[in-house]
Amino acid sequence: MPQTLIEKIVQKHAIGLNPNQTIHSGDYISIQPAYVMTHDNTGAVIPKFKSIGAKKLANPRQVVIALDHDIQNKSEKNLEKYRKIEEFAKQMGADFYPAGRGIGHQIMIEEGYAWPGTMVVASDSHSNMYGGVGCLGTPIVRTDAAAIWATGRTWWQVPPIVKVELRGNLQNGVTGKDVIIVLCGYFNNDEVLNHAIEFTGEGVQYLDINDRLTIANMSTEWGALAAVFPVDNVLMNWLENRSNFIKNRGLEGVTSDIDGNGFHPRFNEKRIKKLEEELENLKADKDAHYSKELILDLSSIEPYVSGPNTVKQMLPISEIKKEKIKIDKAYLVSCVNSRLEDIATAANIIRGKKVAEHVKFYISPASSEVQKESERLGYWQTLIEAGAIPLPPGCGPCIGLGEGLLQDGEVGISATNRNFKGRMGSPNAIAYLASPAVVAYSAISGYINYEWNEPRKNIIGEIKTNFKNDSDTSTIHIIEGFPRTISGELIFCPQNNLNTDGIYPGKYTYNDDMTPEEQANVVMENYDPEFKNIVKKGDILVGAYNFGTGSSREQAATALKYKGIQLVIAGSFNETYKRNAINNGFLTIECPQLVEDLKKKFGSDKLTIKTGLNAIINFEKSIIQVNEKIYSISPIGKAAQELIIAGGLENWVKLNLIT
Repeated sequence: MPQTLIEKIVQKHAIGLNPNQTIHSGDYISIQPAYVMTHDNTGAVIPKFKSIGAKKLANPRQVVIALDHDIQNKSEKNLEKYRKIEEFAKQMGADFYPAGRGIGHQIMIEEGYAWPGTMVVASDSHSNMYGGVGCLGTPIVRTDAAAIWATGRTWWQVPPIVKVELRGNLQNGVTGKDVIIVLCGYFNNDEVLNHAIEFTGEGVQYLDINDRLTIANMSTEWGALAAVFPVDNVLMNWLENRSNFIKNRGLEGVTSDIDGNGFHPRFNEKRIKKLEEELENLKADKDAHYSKELILDLSSIEPYVSGPNTVKQMLPISEIKKEKIKIDKAYLVSCVNSRLEDIATAANIIRGKKVAEHVKFYISPASSEVQKESERLGYWQTLIEAGAIPLPPGCGPCIGLGEGLLQDGEVGISATNRNFKGRMGSPNAIAYLASPAVVAYSAISGYINYEWNEPRKNIIGEIKTNFKNDSDTSTIHIIEGFPRTISGELIFCPQNNLNTDGIYPGKYTYNDDMTPEEQANVVMENYDPEFKNIVKKGDILVGAYNFGTGSSREQAATALKYKGIQLVIAGSFNETYKRNAINNGFLTIECPQLVEDLKKKFGSDKLTIKTGLNAIINFEKSIIQVNEKIYSISPIGKAAQELIIAGGLENWVKLNLIT
């Protein structure tokens, strides 16, 4: 079967495959990513790593640690945490970047860890950013990070893949940030939720790497698990320029492992030449299957502002500037838009002017290298002279840490990636997102503003859904210890977006002494108090869509398991819930056709429905049979089978430790 670009990249990093097995969307596989990055949360991964009995990293060269989130915090507690992380990294031989070097995602780009045609993971949701350079970047949870440290691998289910075709060219003054704001605000009905994206089309060639990194980064807020741009001439030229930049300048004290001759272990001519030889294989096959296809005409976009307090709402600058929305703070910070090009854009707009008297304009470079170059070219000084307030290279106010947070009643406009309520400070503040150009112009205007006088255009966008032929499925090898079939009565909970607080109440989350029996006794308490009296051991729970949304508490999976539920079927799952379930040896299966049939038969009025229907799940044939009807499901491959047999990821790691 033909493969998409993402499927081809995954194929290179999948291990333990059957002979001639071809990877496709929906497959559960064991992956060995090129690199795994953790940041401040390394402090939480270390005890997980040690608790499973690991004594050393399976591959020290695979592990990257960068301190970037709470770097303004100079308390002894935080400094001690940072010291322990650095000590661990040095002891284990991992690549380490201290506080002040920059935001981890930017380091992964600058240092060549995120390399075109490879797969790189990070315990942070914005690892999507690596797709801007043709690298499949995707987030993992902390348990996965510990598993990769210990064994070099973890599991992954290849998500459904969407093709986003970009047509036309951007108007002058429109940026990649405006593109992703439009994608989030125009296609705002979860069209790409838990999907991976491939950007294609003639319009891609007009987007520089900074634009691509911005779009890929903020695809996280659009709901995607990955967003990959093609490996094309624009990227190859950027790689050449980047390699020459490192070689010619040396970047002494910035690039960590460069030798005296300017040779970098990842950015070098030999590696670029090897990539050139692989280019033909780094393209999607003709007739590769995409679950959806979206089209956006870049020429129909003007600068847009996202918000307030949501990325699903947007306004064109030509309209919002008429409202003269007064701002208190402006931000040019974070991994999405604090690179050299962004700082240059802001400096060129603000040169010779002053930040409005009532506005505080905070600036922070994405890395120490960015700051060094900004200073060399005079951009940094221009912003400071205009009244901007500098912050060190780190996450800072974007994550609600350190100086410059939004206070009660304040309005902020930011070039960051998230404007969720309370994200950047007080939940009683209002936050908008925009490009560096709009942010800088607003900072000197005192209100949301930009010099844009072009006539309004209607956004041109389309969407098409494709259905896969069920005949494409094949017989799955079942390993010893995993059942070929299971059966049980279907219990239906028809509510969409059933959140983890409904499944396992928050008031119990941090009660670490709850026994399995006690967890089972409170399961679904906030959703339906009668649930525990309706279900019995051996039942199969069927949820609706986006099952398990909300917080990342693992008990929302374990409580159902302890109640005796064999597994959960849903139309779709929150990705974090799915990972937590599998990581705890609890199987999840997506089958939207079954959910639709149950909704038609039983409706949605009752919270918990004892259907009286018996389902037989045949894992060998990847089907569910209910009465005479057959439903196809994604194959439960070897990687998932091993985890279920072992009782979860931590137990699996213990069985596969490299000693």
